[in-house]
Amino acid sequence: MGKKAAVLGACVAVAAAAGAAVLVRKQMKKSGKWARAMGIVREFQDQCDSPIGKLRHVADAMTVEMHAGLASEGGSKLKMIISYVDNLPTGDEEGLFYALDLGGTNFRVIRVHLGGKKDVIKQELEAVSIPPHLMTGSSHELFDFIAAELAKFVGGEDENSHPFPGRHRELGFTFSFPVRQKSIASGTLINWTKGFSIEDVVGEDVVGELTKAMERVGLDMHVATLVNDTVGTLAGGRYYNPDVIAAVVLGTGSNAAYVERANAIPKWHGPLPKSGEMVINMEWGNFWSSHLPLTEYDHVLDVESMNPGEQIFEKMISGMYLAEILRRVMLRMAEEAEFFGDMVPPKLKIPFILRTYHMYTMHDDTSADLKVVGNKLRDILEISNTSLEMRKAIVELCDTIATRGARLSAAGIYGILKKLGRDKVRDGEKQKSVIALDGGLFELYTKFRECMKNTLKELLGEEVSENVVIIHSNDGSGIGAALLAASHSQYLEVEES
Repeated sequence: MGKKAAVLGACVAVAAAAGAAVLVRKQMKKSGKWARAMGIVREFQDQCDSPIGKLRHVADAMTVEMHAGLASEGGSKLKMIISYVDNLPTGDEEGLFYALDLGGTNFRVIRVHLGGKKDVIKQELEAVSIPPHLMTGSSHELFDFIAAELAKFVGGEDENSHPFPGRHRELGFTFSFPVRQKSIASGTLINWTKGFSIEDVVGEDVVGELTKAMERVGLDMHVATLVNDTVGTLAGGRYYNPDVIAAVVLGTGSNAAYVERANAIPKWHGPLPKSGEMVINMEWGNFWSSHLPLTEYDHVLDVESMNPGEQIFEKMISGMYLAEILRRVMLRMAEEAEFFGDMVPPKLKIPFILRTYHMYTMHDDTSADLKVVGNKLRDILEISNTSLEMRKAIVELCDTIATRGARLSAAGIYGILKKLGRDKVRDGEKQKSVIALDGGLFELYTKFRECMKNTLKELLGEEVSENVVIIHSNDGSGIGAALLAASHSQYLEVEES
């Protein structure tokens, strides 16, 4: 019996040793996968790095491109479109005006009653979702749908919402796509962005398309202005603050506009109004520079997009793309390092399944166990049983992507200030420079917003940054268009006389 016991003991020892060896191999394998996953994270962080020196190069390149875009048509990736807005709101505007804000997957119709003295007596708004098939159908179908919804909104007016006898209702049309302006109320579409692709309207006058659609539904309304959402944001900011000199939209897409001296605009643009200033729509989303910290994920996202080679800056800083970059990094970690287990989560393979509001919700998670991050991964991507270390890695990726976008946005603003000579104290004079910001990314993504503000201060230096102020121009793209309809009303001269 003693011999048998010894043999049995030896067998148990061998089995235990074998089990321990298997466990060690599993731990080593897991450790190797974790190291590979973290290597992907660190490599991505290195590629996204945006030290202040690099940002200064980006800002300098932005300034150079601004000059080039004004100097000759097609001379820059920045389109530098003349908006023909040379009469910004002053706060004295009075009357009833409308706005149509088309800028993405929905549009809004707005009615504003202005009482002068910067008083908005009443503002009414209705948002309408655009059916996906109309984003790739015909212009006739799209504009008929918009006109019908606008007519429905007007039809719901109360007795105090009628124009003066003998006058048309006046509309400010915010069209947040690249347009070559011909006048304050006409312009041809250069190309679609934000997922739209309607070929038969490219090169056509979008105001003409809207006007014909309104006539087809029997709507008596005059389009007073055609503006970009960023120009509207600038107008909305200027209505309340005369020191507003530029506007930036950071939302689904991104763009900037600024106030240029009329005499600084070359004559090749054609006859310009005699006013001393003119708003320029930069279309800065199309900016590109060799100094941009592009990663392999940015390159692939661009190649697979609907507009490869275009809107590179926008694809690095705007709300439509930030979470998609996050998804792509996570997918590589899943494929190459089994970060989420032996199988790649199927939903992680779906482009744009993650939205930026998911990203900033995870980024803002302050719970000790990052419970919000775990819930988002489970609810959206069906990824369960994540460890705290895994959730921390996801937050780290969110921070890397948001920080890069915020710092590049600040560099862009700094480039505009350099173009206007407001980046330094000159001749002892401290100029007040107010930048109006709008868009869901700026408004809702707290860490993005604060990082952008802090980076701009870092670029400007303490003395100059005291005189550069960022304000939130809430719904500038909407109410701003109505305000511009008021400041460019066809009845303005009649009223003044």
